Amino acid sequence: MRVVIQRVRKASVLINATEKRVISQGLVVLLGIEMSDTEEDVLWMVNKTLNLRIFGDENDVMNRSLLDIEGELLVVSQFTLMASTKKGNRPSYIRAATHEHAIPLYESFLAVARERMEQAVVSGTFGAAMQIDLVNDGPVTIVIDSKNKE
Repeated sequence: MRVVIQRVRKASVLINATEKRVISQGLVVLLGIEMSDTEEDVLWMVNKTLNLRIFGDENDVMNRSLLDIEGELLVVSQFTLMASTKKGNRPSYIRAATHEHAIPLYESFLAVARERMEQAVVSGTFGAAMQIDLVNDGPVTIVIDSKNKE
């Protein structure tokens, strides 16, 4: 499981050019799921995401988490995060999970986040055409891979 986390002042996702979902201050999470991912990856990744200390404290030091600031979360599935560019110039998505494997893990990620947060957890729609609009705060962008816990 791989995520790109962006600290934002506000963000929205437009789904199939018709439905718009919005958050205020918080995190945008682009979530890539691969075939080898399990519920254990989901639990580890949600915990890491919600507790990542990337928001400023009273001294403007990144020492507070999304939970600490009572921020909101926007999660969008993105299979292209699993791209392999090892050979040639055309990315391979062979590691990306099939819909049958990815959708339950994506829904689990959302359910666990909603269970642990009091603020809004907003999502895109799995497999839909989406456009994300955000105001990156910092900018602060973090990439995390559950298979490479560095």
